[in-house]
Amino acid sequence: MQTFRFWFSTFVSISQHNPYELIENIMLGLAAIMIIASIIFPVQKPCMTLGLSFAIGSAMSILVRQANTPSRRASVLKIGAILMLIISLYGFVDVIHKT
Repeated sequence: MQTFRFWFSTFVSISQHNPYELIENIMLGLAAIMIIASIIFPVQKPCMTLGLSFAIGSAMSILVRQANTPSRRASVLKIGAILMLIISLYGFVDVIHKT
């Protein structure tokens, strides 16, 4: 029970201090899970499409957040978000084109 309370208090603390980054991380986690599931089970193309759209949304959110409130690691985040956006858009167009 104490471990659960620790994780819950950590989650609450993170969500209060930086809610946008929490949402971006949740979206990236869901995107990774869905893309991995669609690779393991190739029949699940809707999972690939939804995972790629989560990755695109998360990359756009990171770029907008960095434009509004720059941080010390802004250049690394921007480069990573731009690369993720390019790769996700290419994959999204490829999935749409194949169906």
